[in-house]
Amino acid sequence: MAELTLTVASFHLREQTQAKTQTIAWYVWCSAVAVTATTVGIYWDISWHMSIGRDTFWTPAHLAIHFGAIVAGISSAYLILSTTFGKDITRRASSVKMWGFWGPLGAFVSLWGGLTMLTSAPFDNWWHNSFGLDVQIISPPHSVLILGIFTVGLGGLILIVGEMNRAREEVRGKLNWVFLYAGCMLTILLLMMISQYTDQTRMHSAIFYRVAGLAMPPVLVGIARASGYRWAATKVATVCFALCVAALWLVPLVPAQPKLGPVYTPLTHLIPLGFPVLLFAGAAALDYLLDRMTGKNKWLQAAVAGAGFVVVMVAVQWPTGSFLVSRFADNRIFGMTYFPYGMPPSMYHHAHEFAADETMRLQFWLGMGYALMAAILTTRVGLAWGNWMRRVKR
Repeated sequence: MAELTLTVASFHLREQTQAKTQTIAWYVWCSAVAVTATTVGIYWDISWHMSIGRDTFWTPAHLAIHFGAIVAGISSAYLILSTTFGKDITRRASSVKMWGFWGPLGAFVSLWGGLTMLTSAPFDNWWHNSFGLDVQIISPPHSVLILGIFTVGLGGLILIVGEMNRAREEVRGKLNWVFLYAGCMLTILLLMMISQYTDQTRMHSAIFYRVAGLAMPPVLVGIARASGYRWAATKVATVCFALCVAALWLVPLVPAQPKLGPVYTPLTHLIPLGFPVLLFAGAAALDYLLDRMTGKNKWLQAAVAGAGFVVVMVAVQWPTGSFLVSRFADNRIFGMTYFPYGMPPSMYHHAHEFAADETMRLQFWLGMGYALMAAILTTRVGLAWGNWMRRVKR
């Protein structure tokens, strides 16, 4: 009789688990909403600073950013508490224990990131009240915010990939697309963070390729490896490019005018970020070379794919830079006619000149060597991270 009861209980447990793995859980959608709100908010905030200035803390851009933090924090906290104190034994079986609480690993990471983002809000407000307006992406309060944002994004990826690795085949494909979408948002966030070093004026400088080699391969390779889809990194980078171009064309349609002085460039609309990096070309090199090198030594894969990433990025971005600094790009399509309200017309010419980051040829080639080493190392990191995510089930 006891064996029969145990068998029936096991059957019901298996049926409950299968039923749950056939649908996309609500907290997966919450992760997608959180990273979307944060990405839109960050883009909006940068544009707001360039176009309007910082009039109050309660700008729509700030609200969008912290809405993402609140969604990530509340959904993760509820998931952890309901797993810890609830009666759903199937959820407990797919969780980790931390500080006496049970929950998916991604939920703990997202909760920490959401709290970090919310902590940065009063810090940022105090900073601007004390030191005035700044348009620097990397400032002390922004660094705290960026840390929280990427932690939320990483937590969301881990949460989604855990669900994906436990799911049956019919729902795994849907979860994979949500996973790639979240990866796309994380990639856009990363591109915005490094945009000070990857604009058109630095496309003939080694710093552009060094920063790109440090920042992009680990994310693209990790997401692609965890997804398992062919050309996954290329798909993510292509969607990123399409969304950034759409923002470049649509954001200037929003009316706006500066609210802080001095105003050197009168504006009547929001200013978008610059023309996006052609990251899909480098991503295609990573996808192609890693696919061809399947089964080889991981360091050999990283060396070949990382080198291919740098070579292809140079091949596409070098001529792109030459075009963007020319007068042929002075139109709404390529966005070289937009300048922040705080920039005087006497400085417009800098947007059409390459920055002299390296004064000697030796400096340039040393910088390119560092870019090559960085791309190889970060590609190897991406392979390790992606392989780890493929095993995550909690």
